[in-house]
Amino acid sequence: MPVRAEHDRAVLAGLLERDPVLHAYQLGDLDDFFWPHTSWFRRGEEVALLYHGADPPTLLAFAAPPRVAELAALLRELAPVLPARLWAHLSPGLEPALAGAYRMEPAGPHHKMALTDPARLAATPPAGVVLDAADLPALHRLYADAYPGNWFDPRMLDTGQYVGIREGGEVVAVAGVHVFSPAYRVAALGNVTTHPRARGRGLAAAAVAALCGRLLTTVTHVTLNVKADNGPAVRLYERLGFTRVADYGEYALTARGR
Repeated sequence: MPVRAEHDRAVLAGLLERDPVLHAYQLGDLDDFFWPHTSWFRRGEEVALLYHGADPPTLLAFAAPPRVAELAALLRELAPVLPARLWAHLSPGLEPALAGAYRMEPAGPHHKMALTDPARLAATPPAGVVLDAADLPALHRLYADAYPGNWFDPRMLDTGQYVGIREGGEVVAVAGVHVFSPAYRVAALGNVTTHPRARGRGLAAAAVAALCGRLLTTVTHVTLNVKADNGPAVRLYERLGFTRVADYGEYALTARGR
């Protein structure tokens, strides 16, 4: 069965909603806010997404273990038409499907986590205010000091789902989203950090608790990605009611011979 470009959001949603936690990022990217920045590919019931809203573009390809072989077949066929440089998020076992066409520089294993016990949020008093475009300079300063190299799309402030804690006129802690879609009932947390001088006081946890409270009024699944070796972050999310639900790897890809 050949790979085809898929332009029907209803078809894609039907396939991805079989596992909305594993595919939360992809479901969120079906939303009008993200859709213009996406290209979708399907082979049978397997789906891969190329997101163009970042530089380089990002390939998302996830499958539960029994379906990895089918998704690998899609990626092998797709590889010749993908960009020469891209970032990839891949379920374990998919790497060989691209290794022939690309040099793959790993950025380490990651966990996918989902908010499975929201009652635990009550143990952390929420704090923070909703940020908007006027807070963009303060956010850039915070990320430069506390989270250099993170991927932050300023457009995401337009979702109204960034919560910040201010001290002395500066934002010292923030919790935001990479994906937010009430239409598809999913959200993915992202860009969570605290200024080095304010760490150890639970500010990130308080901002995440406040943000999750907001998100749960409009979505069903709250998820996130976190590096597997970031023990403090994993423990923070577990304390707030998140559970590890899947693993994946991130890779920088450069085409061979192009």
